[in-house]
Amino acid sequence: MSDTKNKETFGKTVIFVFIICLVCAALVSISAVGLKPLQQANKLLDKQTKILEASGLLEKAGSDIVGTYGKFVTAKMIDLKTGSIIDGNTDMFDERSDSRDANKSTKPENDMAGLSRRADRAVIYLVKNDAGQLDTIVLPIVGSGLWDLMYGFVGLAPDLNTVRSVVYSDLKETPGLGAEVLNPKWKALWPGKKMYNEQGEPVIKLVKGGAKKGDVHGVDALSGATLTSNGVTKTLQFWLGDEGYGPFVKVNREQIRNGGLN
Repeated sequence: MSDTKNKETFGKTVIFVFIICLVCAALVSISAVGLKPLQQANKLLDKQTKILEASGLLEKAGSDIVGTYGKFVTAKMIDLKTGSIIDGNTDMFDERSDSRDANKSTKPENDMAGLSRRADRAVIYLVKNDAGQLDTIVLPIVGSGLWDLMYGFVGLAPDLNTVRSVVYSDLKETPGLGAEVLNPKWKALWPGKKMYNEQGEPVIKLVKGGAKKGDVHGVDALSGATLTSNGVTKTLQFWLGDEGYGPFVKVNREQIRNGGLN
């Protein structure tokens, strides 16, 4: 009799645990679905914030990130191979997803940025000033750091050479070392630097020990973070080169000088 009761008790316990697991799984699923729109909205807001920072508009925006972005920023999709602006849904474009799809990406011949594959398309951001004139072109970048890929944005003046800013937004670097790419003091070293030399080659670099005075192509390396510094240099040289935005720069630089980019 005692064995029967024990079996019944054990069976009820198993059923109870099973029901609890089902309820918990359902609650987790419901929460994930319910929170997804909020997560997407926060992700979009963070991207818009970084784009405004890269274009020098973040302080002006204040708390109105969405409104300022909508007023001054226009997103354009480009074909990286030709440098041409193409049709495409810039809101739905996902560089990370495209780079994993062999039909939508290319394996770089010189993968100095450590990407493995590079998406065939990219979304760039044209930022106008109060007068409605093109003021900054913001280009997304991605490349290897010490631990993983680092994602960021480069803001360039209309000459597509002079740096407005370099802003990283997503990285897993070591605090106090590689993560110093987020340090305002280091970011303040970038404005006015030149990406290209007179031959049109991307030569911007991080210099160990500090860039010499007057070096328009050099920026102080991150102290104690050699691999991250090398990663930033290689990322920028890759993305401003022939397998990155180089074709876009060549195709559109003269058009921008002559009045704009449609």
